[in-house]
Amino acid sequence: MQNQTVPSDSPLLELRDLRTGFALREGYVKAVDGASFSVARGETIGVVGESGCGKSITARTILRIAGTNDSELGGEALFRRRTRDGRPGEVVDLLKLAPNGREIRSIRGAEIAMIFQEPMTAFSPVHTIGNQIIEAIQLHHPVSKDEARATAIDMLRRVEMSNAERRIDAYPHQLSGGMRQRAMIAMALVCRPQLLLADEPTTALDVTTQAQILALIRQLKAELGMSVMMITHDLGVVAETAQNVAVMYLGKVVEYADVRALFHDPKHPYTQALLASIPKLGREAGARLHPVKGMVPSPFNRPRGCPFNTRCPKAMPGVCDVDMPGPTTIKPGHTVSCFLYGAGDTRTEAAQ
Repeated sequence: MQNQTVPSDSPLLELRDLRTGFALREGYVKAVDGASFSVARGETIGVVGESGCGKSITARTILRIAGTNDSELGGEALFRRRTRDGRPGEVVDLLKLAPNGREIRSIRGAEIAMIFQEPMTAFSPVHTIGNQIIEAIQLHHPVSKDEARATAIDMLRRVEMSNAERRIDAYPHQLSGGMRQRAMIAMALVCRPQLLLADEPTTALDVTTQAQILALIRQLKAELGMSVMMITHDLGVVAETAQNVAVMYLGKVVEYADVRALFHDPKHPYTQALLASIPKLGREAGARLHPVKGMVPSPFNRPRGCPFNTRCPKAMPGVCDVDMPGPTTIKPGHTVSCFLYGAGDTRTEAAQ
């Protein structure tokens, strides 16, 4: 049996040692390497890190759309489904579901939805946005096409799409970037999911439109009572939207904390470097920024030990380049994987 009976106050989603790997011609890639965190009902969690740190693959793994037949999964992704009357139901391990099976297809869109990073590539270019939203509705609800169209128009209005009755028949290329993003949000939320995975929802948008999109997500989150996983490299977005934050580096969660603790008392050298790289108001004219040293290593040539040791100004030779530190609890709700704060449950290179 895949379903489990758990306490009623359990998280909506709990990732335990999540691992996703791909066997490619160039070698084996650990895209997600032991990520663990949970999402409470009604919570917004920020998942941050540079490009290539495993944020998007984490979300795609949750939905079982991560990749090829050669992908390998490990750990658990426990999701609490809802009953037909909307109450919390049993928990299912998403990783044990067939990626194209009936159960995961009943979850995608209906209970867990995703806003993709680039709507132009997520939408089919040969179908109108209305056809695609209507298809999502009819996939999960036994309604007529006319009823589904009316629901789609109503949701387009709710995401503040101007002239929704006319734009529902537009093709993606006929819409501006901001309008396409609104259409993507409408399609993601039209079935009232419990969890929204928002993958860089403001990328490539101008500042004004970014603010509108974030305000819209907050508003709809409150109306629908859903949880949000906000995936971004923009710490300003995290500060504005999230209650808790998971900082990822090379597929690992290196620090987890509530948003106030993360910004005012960051512990991991990587988190500290990310925050130091942000331009700040009041900085003296001509003052230099402090970018994070170096580049994210190639996934085909991962560093031995702590993955950040090759870029870390506080790295300890013979320690950080040998073992991977396990999570250490700084205080309840704040954990960090760094030898500066204790070894945690270390893993040697052989064990990795």
